[in-house]
Amino acid sequence: MEIFTKQLTPIDFERGLVLPPRSNLEPLQHFQGTIELSTIVESAAGTRLPEPVTIHCTTKNGSLVLKRGWYDIARDVGLRSGDTVTFYQEVNGGARFKLKVRNVR
Repeated sequence: MEIFTKQLTPIDFERGLVLPPRSNLEPLQHFQGTIELSTIVESAAGTRLPEPVTIHCTTKNGSLVLKRGWYDIARDVGLRSGDTVTFYQEVNGGARFKLKVRNVR
């Protein structure tokens, strides 16, 4: 189930990845503070990082923000402003979520 798709901006790398207003937040409901999301990271070509990454999701100014773990993904995958990410809920092995990245280069 898709939670959101977002074209990245410079702010997503400075302050964390803020979920877009039209995100499907149903899979992320019922938490206070911070939750850990075990996430598989996959390129548009289907190549995956070797291990799931734990992303910390927190609330900031009334919005959900992906913080710790997100910065590592952005660095390891080489994400830049203009690239697109799609975040899904998916039960696959030990991970419950998948982040699919599409680079514009």
